[in-house]
Formats: sequence, structure tokens, C-alpha cells
Amino acid sequence: MSSDSGSPEHIGFFLINDFSMMSFAAALEPLRIANRMSGRELYQWHFYCVDDQPAFASNGVPVCPTRAVHDVADLSSLFVVSGIDAHLAGDEALFSWLRSLLRRGISLGATSTASLLLARAGLLRNRTCTIHWENRDSLAEQFPDLNVTGELYEIDQNIFTCSGGLAGLDMMLYLIAMKHGEALAKDIAEQCIHPAIRPAHEQQRMELKLRHQTRHPRLLKALELMRANIEEPLSCQDIGEMVGLSTRQMERLFRDQLDTTPASHYMNLRLERARHLLLQSTLPVLQISTACGFSSTSYFARCYRNCFGHTPREERLQQHQRSLSGSE
Repeated sequence: MSSDSGSPEHIGFFLINDFSMMSFAAALEPLRIANRMSGRELYQWHFYCVDDQPAFASNGVPVCPTRAVHDVADLSSLFVVSGIDAHLAGDEALFSWLRSLLRRGISLGATSTASLLLARAGLLRNRTCTIHWENRDSLAEQFPDLNVTGELYEIDQNIFTCSGGLAGLDMMLYLIAMKHGEALAKDIAEQCIHPAIRPAHEQQRMELKLRHQTRHPRLLKALELMRANIEEPLSCQDIGEMVGLSTRQMERLFRDQLDTTPASHYMNLRLERARHLLLQSTLPVLQISTACGFSSTSYFARCYRNCFGHTPREERLQQHQRSLSGSE
């Protein structure tokens, strides 16, 4: 963000259709509250949209552009805001425009899934970045050379990436604190009923002990091992040995605590990961199958059908049909 304190700082938001309203509000509202709490106009904000036409949030709320895309001369930063279908958005015209903004000295940000668009524009090479946890694997699969972290947000010189949701609030509070001091950032956080400004390194996902409502240390360790070994799955026997349980003990523990078996839970984790990749990336089915630890696409398709009622290719076709009907 600009260091000029003599006039309002101009922040742009580029909205992609089906953008996340929560991510948008979390990044925008701290600027408004900063003006109110400081008693000065510290920030002005401007909305940009594809073809200068209104963009619709994923909840159906339309937002009209307040500026044409060529009107960027006074911007210090522009944040791209997208949603669950970011992999279907964007074209070379958009990517070229974003590259031109960076060349002009305008910082670029992305919240939620928009990090994917910055990556496709070639703007994240040799950068550290983050993205919503659902999309981290697909981004890493498509761009293996990127340093994709699980942080709430990452600030790498003049590129800001955020995992989305309420993490945008924490990122903006950090940026406001850097420019106008921690006291103002804390005042804004209190106005948002956000009593603790989270540092970037806090984890995105709910802790396993809260998600599964268990505090059993060996079960939690087994669950962590399963989550961390999707592409090259471990055997349940290996997991048991690593956490100090026999196969029978682990079976009993999963049944008593989670009402399932270790093998079934592990398979569901892999299939859920596969579904995320299918719906939130353009990766080929074969690559997704391999990334989720399946030895063949036929076995992957059979397991996927048993879990979700249709094959991976049918999943993609249904998504394509939903996309076409939504654009009509």
C-alpha cells in the first residue's frame, strides 16, 4: 500500500462473477471503518468488473463497477476477488491487464481463490503465496514451482494473497497497522467484534480435535497421518505402528470414536480431495487420480461412483452443464 499520508489512498477491487461476498466484505469493510475511527478519509475504494458490467456474488447479489478498467492511474493497490469457480474465469486480456498494473507500480492482491488467477497471469513466479485450503492442492498441482503455504495470508513485496473468508479482515488489519499504526487496527478489530487479530501463520482449518470432537492423542495422530499422506497412502497397518496401535486396536478406536473404520475414513478423505480437484481445477482426471493415490483411473472411477453416485467424468460434465445454465 502507498506510503503517502497527505491524501486518501485509492484501493481497487476487481470482482469476478460468483465472487465470495464474505471475502469481499472482509477486505473492504476495514477501510470504511478506518476512515470512521480515524476521523479522516484515509482510504477511497473503487470497484472494477469484467467488461465494465455488474458482477454477481455467489449469493446472487450484484455489484456495479464504479470505474472503467482503464481508470487506474491513482490506484496504489488492486485486490482480485473471486469464488469457487475461479478456475473457469479469466482470459489473456485480464491477465495482461493485471501484469500491466504491476508494471505501473500498483500492488496486486488476491483473496480466496483469486490467487489462482494471479498464478495463471504469471504473477506468482518466485513468490510465496496462499489460497483457500480447499484450493491449495489444485494450485500446487497446476503450478508445482510455486511456494504455496497454508497461511491465512502472505505478503511478498507488492503481492498480497489471502486464503479468503475472514482471513481478509486479518490481512487488511495488518496492512492498516503497517501504514497507520496498531492502535487504529485494534480499534477497527473491536468494531468488527474481532477481539484477536490473527497473525498470518495461524492455521486455516479447524483443529482435528474440534472437527471430530475427540482428544484421544493416538487417534488424532492417525488422522493427521491420513490427511498428510493422500498422494502416497499409507497402509492402515503402517499407520497403526506409527501411532503405537495394533490393527485391532485402531479398528476399535475408529469405530468407538468416529463410527467408521480406518480404511473407510481414509478412502473418504482421498475421495473428498479428488472431488475438490475435479470441481476447482482443470486438471485431467488421470492426474487427479494419481494425486489422490489411486493406482488406476478405473479403480478411481469405481470408488468415486460408490461414494458420490456418479463417475469423475460425469461430475465434470454436470459442473459444465451447471455453468452453462448459470450463464444463460
